[in-house]
Amino acid sequence: MTAAPAVDTAPLDHAVAELREGAVSWCATPLTERIALLERLLPRVVSGAAGLAAAGARAKGYAADSPWAAEDWTGGPWALAQNAAAFLHVLRRIAKGEEPLGPRAVHERGGRTRVDVFPATGWDTVLLNGYAAQVWMRPGSTAEHVRERAAGEYRGRPGGPAVALVLGAGNVAAITALDILHKLYAEGQVVIAKMNPVNAYLRPHFEEVFAEFVERGWVRLVDGGAAEGGHLARHEGIDAIHVTGSDRTHDAIVWGTDEDAEQRRRDDRPLVGKPFSSELGGVSPCIVAPGPWSDADFRFQAEHIVTSKMNNSGHNCIASQVLVVPRDWDGTERLLDEIRRVLRELPERTDYYPGAERRLAAVLAAHPEAEIHGDGCRVLVPDITDHDDVLISGEVFGSALGVVRLPGATTAEFLLHAVDFANDTLPGTLGATLIVHPRAEKTDRAVVEAAIDGLRYGTLGVNCWSGVGFLLGFTPWGAFPGHTRENIGSGIGFVHNAFMLEDIEKTVLRAPFAPAPRGLLTGEPSLSPRPPYFVTNRTALTTVERVTRFTAAPGLRKLPAILASALRG
Repeated sequence: MTAAPAVDTAPLDHAVAELREGAVSWCATPLTERIALLERLLPRVVSGAAGLAAAGARAKGYAADSPWAAEDWTGGPWALAQNAAAFLHVLRRIAKGEEPLGPRAVHERGGRTRVDVFPATGWDTVLLNGYAAQVWMRPGSTAEHVRERAAGEYRGRPGGPAVALVLGAGNVAAITALDILHKLYAEGQVVIAKMNPVNAYLRPHFEEVFAEFVERGWVRLVDGGAAEGGHLARHEGIDAIHVTGSDRTHDAIVWGTDEDAEQRRRDDRPLVGKPFSSELGGVSPCIVAPGPWSDADFRFQAEHIVTSKMNNSGHNCIASQVLVVPRDWDGTERLLDEIRRVLRELPERTDYYPGAERRLAAVLAAHPEAEIHGDGCRVLVPDITDHDDVLISGEVFGSALGVVRLPGATTAEFLLHAVDFANDTLPGTLGATLIVHPRAEKTDRAVVEAAIDGLRYGTLGVNCWSGVGFLLGFTPWGAFPGHTRENIGSGIGFVHNAFMLEDIEKTVLRAPFAPAPRGLLTGEPSLSPRPPYFVTNRTALTTVERVTRFTAAPGLRKLPAILASALRG
């Protein structure tokens, strides 16, 4: 057996020591200065945006001006600008003596408390017209309780000086930066962030974005692999840990990897017992309810579904992996044909994440009948019947989509089966997407509401890929509550969460079923054209570049150029 390489722990120990000193001054930093720091951070996001996005594109194997590079702007600079702006919005309210939540944001319905979190500003309504998000609180939470507990860090319940370890993700550029923001601003902790080796090339970009925080001893970014991460997790100077990755990463830290690891888990004797939050992915479903779809609806929703799979080559914890469709609906085959067409028409690219080739090979070995579209990395398995299938039992983290057909030609019958299948068969509770025609929802409103209520996922997108919830900042991001460190599933806790809500159950995110102007025909009018995050959007790169700059510094004069580009998409 080859011995593990020795780890030079001195730089890591030095960084932790500096942060322990900095934790005191961060706790003492007044709200006005924390706001000013974010205001000065946003221009650095913009000035470094092109370089950050280009670095991601280069690592994935395409040019910075490729149509695919829109995702590197969306999941990089724009996500970072949007989340920083979300915190700014809330902190400015508090600084003016207002409550974090608006006067009509919290309401009780059917014995449950819900919070309207998006749109939060007038600009939100303009840029994502027709989009809305509610946070559903855990049973027993009252409206008064929710209001009182929001933004506790700034309303009488600040945390003491503490150092958090963020173990960064290797797939989406903004994840590590957003986790740093959350720890600093929502939990009041200074941060040492260990970059994932897959995208460690982003470290200089993040050091520039967080330059003031680095200079003042509040943020440190370091490189390294599992050994460095393990050393930091066990370090006595680390008070809390957040990881984005897999359940295997969590379990290796908490229980170890030796022959006694499983016994420790059974006995609940963790090697690391510090407060530990995590986002660990799972098998995400996209559920399509039957309805009165037009030809244009089939095409648009096929683009939507392919986007939820092919964004970032499927290397997303929230990528749709299982498409759940009605076996008895005459629209199922039409939808699958449109999905095939979209897959064939997309520009070439390859799966880049380590291990993707092996995981896709396992899918193909299990499914000789699988269809391969486009560049050879787009795999569609059109009819899965075995619930122990490789696409159902674990996260593939690549560009393979499996189709499961369940009974039911009506919305009511099908959704009963779909909710049970998603909750009881698919591992993970991070996110799910439900696609339902507005007229079908109107006809079976109680049934659709029951499905939304029943799906146990941290983010549920209704006519909207649930991954959009990762981007908005106001929408908490994490797994449905109930996992434990012994059975970690999709993780514990929520990040982003600019309103700093407590006792969250899930976020329900809605978007128009059809783009403008076709929304008028479905009874759901909005001004939103084809979304810029769609992989089929022809002007996505230009639109998202402009939206990033607008988000960092909004102004009416910037809107015409954004809208002109968006409409051409």
